[in-house]
Amino acid sequence: MTGQPIQIPQHGKARDEILSELGAARQHDVRWQDGKAFSLVYRVDDEVSGILQEAYNMFFSENGLNPMAFPSLRKFETEVVAMTASLLGGDEQVTGAMTSGGTDSILMAVLAAREWGRLHRPHVTEPEMVLPASAHPAFDKAAHYFGVKAVKIPVGPDLRADLEAMRQAITSRTILMVGSAPAYPHGVVDPIEPLAAAAQSVGILFHTDACVGGFVLPFVRRLGYPVPGFDFRVPGVTSISADLHKYAYAAKGASVILYREPELRRCQFFATVDWAGGIYASPGMSGTRPGGAIAAAWAILNYIGEDGYMRITDSVMKTTLQIRQGIEAIPELKVLSNPEMSVMAIASDRLNIYEVADELAERGWHIDRQQFPPSLHLTINYAHTAVADEFLKDLAQAAAQARRPSLRKARDAALLRMANAAVKALPDPVISRLMERAGGMLGGPNVGSGRSAPMYGMIGTLPNRGDVHELVLDLLDQMMRAQ
Repeated sequence: MTGQPIQIPQHGKARDEILSELGAARQHDVRWQDGKAFSLVYRVDDEVSGILQEAYNMFFSENGLNPMAFPSLRKFETEVVAMTASLLGGDEQVTGAMTSGGTDSILMAVLAAREWGRLHRPHVTEPEMVLPASAHPAFDKAAHYFGVKAVKIPVGPDLRADLEAMRQAITSRTILMVGSAPAYPHGVVDPIEPLAAAAQSVGILFHTDACVGGFVLPFVRRLGYPVPGFDFRVPGVTSISADLHKYAYAAKGASVILYREPELRRCQFFATVDWAGGIYASPGMSGTRPGGAIAAAWAILNYIGEDGYMRITDSVMKTTLQIRQGIEAIPELKVLSNPEMSVMAIASDRLNIYEVADELAERGWHIDRQQFPPSLHLTINYAHTAVADEFLKDLAQAAAQARRPSLRKARDAALLRMANAAVKALPDPVISRLMERAGGMLGGPNVGSGRSAPMYGMIGTLPNRGDVHELVLDLLDQMMRAQ
């Protein structure tokens, strides 16, 4: 690092100057307000955003750590949990808690399973959980944090969990099985009913990760679309995670973790009674919890209501069908598998799909690149109902650009330019080392000639995933440093 370290300014800046700098800093952010992002942000309209902001600001300073000091937050949280449980088929025994997001909810589910295992299977000293390879990386994080080995099973040809392979993976050390509703990469719902039955037959827990689908699949089903069982109506499902700040359109960060029985929720609690500062207890990982997120979640569920969510979901699903039909009308593109809701992945057997993403980025669209197989991720929410025609037009143009032979011929020059730029951006030339390790694989079918396509293609061909892991950690380290 060179230059002067960033410090708190000696003299405070004026309000207008601060706000001006804030506005300038966001100029290069993705234009989610215009429906240009197919992940990260979920939005209905200015009216909904307005009530979220009012509710959040009303409880801006309140702290959910102490419900005795703020009984209002206790009321909001318990009612949000109860409403979510009711939506997902829970009875009066189902309980839970609000968390900061899907990762937090998944962490709590795995922690509770570990503690449940210690109580009911004390002989298991190296617990395991069985999950499909498509399950969210938060389960890997939970495995890393809590010492529960993640046994990952390749998905089947339809990209859903392989039921028989999952069954075969259960051992005497298994305490938890996992399924997704839907799995984020491809939008498909795993076979929750037979998976949960398999877990129940051997007396282990089963978690449905409905972080994406929890607040939309129930309404999709009511609209008449086919949705397989996934919630507490399914015997054997013992916990469910569902994000409020996704399809419930709440403010970030807000999610819910639910348990079929109160004993399981107790397994995620923490308390100590021997601290000099007094008795300390918290329901989850966080101590301080922003009251604004809890209040805003309560406000939006009551403001939109079930009929409002039905109307929103109807519009989203109609837009989803329009976009899917538009994708399939482009000869080189396809939607992977057969998603049940408004999440899907675009792939191609003939084009470098990462080049298509680069061309879309040139037109202002933020599209997540995926791997195994190479694809582009779309999570369609209400914000996209007004821009579907524009997106499909730009997608067709992007595919036409990626179709050009001149792009493929120029890939080596593009790779060199990309590598030089990357090395200049990083004090530690990790990218150049990675490219050296890639060797002669730069000619693989997934290596393109667009702006980010070469990097995604090259990383996808590397046989040593440890190299990729170290690269990602190096990049994360760089991004976390002040510029």
